[in-house]
Amino acid sequence: MTFAYLSRLGSRSAAYPFSAIVGQAEMKQALILAAVDPAIGGVLVLGDRGTGKSTAVRGLAGLLPTIKAIEGCRYNCNPDRPSPSCPDCQVRPTTAKPKVRRIPVPVIDLPLGASEDRVVGALDLEKALVHGRKSFEPGLLASAHRGFLYIDEVNLLEDHIVDLLLDVAASGTNVVEREGLSVRHDARFVLVGSGNPEEGELRPQLLDRFGISVEVGSPTDIAERIEVVKRRDSFDRDALAFMERFKAADGKLRARIRRAQALLGNIETPDAVLEFAARLCLKLGVDGLRGELTLLRLARAIAALAGKDKVEVSDMISGAPSALRHRLRRDPLDEAGSTARIDRALAELQQP
Repeated sequence: MTFAYLSRLGSRSAAYPFSAIVGQAEMKQALILAAVDPAIGGVLVLGDRGTGKSTAVRGLAGLLPTIKAIEGCRYNCNPDRPSPSCPDCQVRPTTAKPKVRRIPVPVIDLPLGASEDRVVGALDLEKALVHGRKSFEPGLLASAHRGFLYIDEVNLLEDHIVDLLLDVAASGTNVVEREGLSVRHDARFVLVGSGNPEEGELRPQLLDRFGISVEVGSPTDIAERIEVVKRRDSFDRDALAFMERFKAADGKLRARIRRAQALLGNIETPDAVLEFAARLCLKLGVDGLRGELTLLRLARAIAALAGKDKVEVSDMISGAPSALRHRLRRDPLDEAGSTARIDRALAELQQP
């Protein structure tokens, strides 16, 4: 095992390898697609406890390529497009060329009990008391900029934190006013949430902010359950040896994501594909146009991952359940679940 690989493991705190996760194909595919194109709008994973939701999100961090950031900037500013509102970059002389460092794509956990100050940032009390000057201490939203913000049990999140997230997710900017301080900084991130729907529903406004929704369940195949237990036990006994075992598989996935990201901007989307998306959303009664936009971005990412140069209707069909199942209005006259309704609509649209 090379020193470079050990350093990489240390920076990721020895997370369970993404490629070692058994089953849960739709969940893994959704997270990979969100990494290919963050504009898809985030991933919501709903299902039973102990189905690998948190493990998959944290394992995703090991697949993400590093990004360039300005040295000494606590807001992960891009040196190629520095933010004019960044508090750290504002104090740097305009004539000085910023030093550049490469950092892992941030994957930040937002705990359920986190205070508002911890999330958005607050006055640095130590500097205020010791040095007598006001200084801003960035919060979790600053740390997640240009990365992923993960919320486990997202359906149990307190309402005032949900309101904050909605504001920032809509604008891409975090504005904080505390004790005479007024701070504004960029906060663009992919929101990833997981939870058990039996413990409570999400507010519709937050639900709508997720581009993809995935449903997961406990495996029913005996051999698959045994393999899950064996791999987890092996990881707990010797994490580094287990990660070395899946290093090559993770490396292939990482390279595949990079190729898809490079290809994404050159993929053609024929009008026939857009028409199919519009017809599907109208047939399902999806409100607004966010459904079509998400379908387009998701299908384009699916095509990029497959190495195609244009989006096909099959890509749209593949992504439709994940993009639309959480956007359907409840129909008291139709007891079928969201996924079944989407499958039925797809079948009807494909009839000659």
